[in-house]
Amino acid sequence: MDEFFDEFLVTFVPVVVYWVYSAIYEILGFFNNYRLHSKTDEETENMVSKFDVVKGVIFQQVIQAATSFLFFQLIHDKSSRNTKYPSSFLRVAGQIFIAMVVVDAWQYVIHRCMHANNFLYRNFHSWHHRVVAPYAFAAQYNHPLDGFLTETLGGALAFFISGMSPRTSVFFFSFATIKGIDDHCGHLLPLNPFHLLFSNNTAFHDVHHQHSGTKCNFSQPFFVVWDKIFDTYVPYTISKREGGGYEAKIAKGSCQA
Repeated sequence: MDEFFDEFLVTFVPVVVYWVYSAIYEILGFFNNYRLHSKTDEETENMVSKFDVVKGVIFQQVIQAATSFLFFQLIHDKSSRNTKYPSSFLRVAGQIFIAMVVVDAWQYVIHRCMHANNFLYRNFHSWHHRVVAPYAFAAQYNHPLDGFLTETLGGALAFFISGMSPRTSVFFFSFATIKGIDDHCGHLLPLNPFHLLFSNNTAFHDVHHQHSGTKCNFSQPFFVVWDKIFDTYVPYTISKREGGGYEAKIAKGSCQA
C-alpha cells in the first residue's frame, strides 16, 4: 500500500511545490533591488500574458500527471525494482546524482535540437521564449510537445536509469522543480544556496532567454558541463541597474548553434 501512496505523491507533490514556491517569488517580487527585470519588463517585453502562462503550465502538468500515472501502471511488476526503500544515504545520494546527470544530458540534447532546427524552434520551443523577461511560474511554460519531450520523458528516463524508488523520486522531482523555478525567477537574492552550489543559475539562464543568447547556455537544470564540452557556454557579467536591480549580459565570445 505504501508504494501506491508514494506513487501518488510523485505525481502531485511536485505540482504543489511548483505553485507554492512560485508564489513565494511573486511575493518577493516587490524587492526590486534584487530583480533582473522590472515588473514593467514582464508586462512589456514578454509576448504572452501571465494568464495564458498559467493555463499553459496547468495543461503541461496535467499531461505530466497522466504520464506518471500510466508509467507506474506499466511498472507495477516490481520484481526488478527494490520496493524496500534503500536505507543507505550513500545509495540514495548516488541515485539522485545519476538522475541529475541523466536529466541534464537529456535536456541539453533536446533543448539544443529545438534551437538548431528552425521548424522545431518556430513551432514548438518558441513558446518558452515568448517569456523574454522570465519570472517564477513561467518556468514550465512550454508547448505541450516540447514539455513532454524535454521534461516528462527526461524525468521518466532519470527515474528508470537511476533505479530510485518512488519515495526517493518524490524528493528528486520536487528538488528539480524548485531548481527550475529558481532558474527562471528573475531574482538575484543574496545567499541564495542555488547560486552558491550551481553555476547553472538564474543569471546563466536569463542570458539564454535574451534575444542575443538564444544560441548559447542550453544546459539545464543543474550543471553547465554540456555547454562547456560542446562549446556553447558563454560567460556573462552582472551589473547594477540604474534605479535598482541587476542586469545580466553576455561578457565575451559567441556561441554557434
